[in-house]
Amino acid sequence: MKKQILSLAVIALLAFAVQSCKKEEPKLTEEELTLGNKVDTLATDVKEIKDSAVTKTEGAAQDVKDATKKAADDVENAAKKTATDVKDATKKGAEKVENAAKVAKDGTVKTAKEVNEALKK
Repeated sequence: MKKQILSLAVIALLAFAVQSCKKEEPKLTEEELTLGNKVDTLATDVKEIKDSAVTKTEGAAQDVKDATKKAADDVENAAKKTATDVKDATKKGAEKVENAAKVAKDGTVKTAKEVNEALKK
């Protein structure tokens, strides 16, 4: 129990020491500000606003760049898919035409054989 109390006391002393070491600049009230201080404050505010605007603009530009790249990738993928679909459809159409031609040829040969046999009779 004594160790716990002693530990708490040491921690409290350390915390007090750390707080007393912190140096903060006192904030001047509006009446205490000189013209130079007011100009400096305004200049600092303008700089912070400018930095914030630049950061937001850069973020927006990056978003636009990402969206544009995504759109370009989507268009490229769609074009590739369309080309593949057209190629497949053309191949299927060609196969159907080829099969129809074979059927027509077979029918013609068969008809010619039948006509030939009929003529022989």
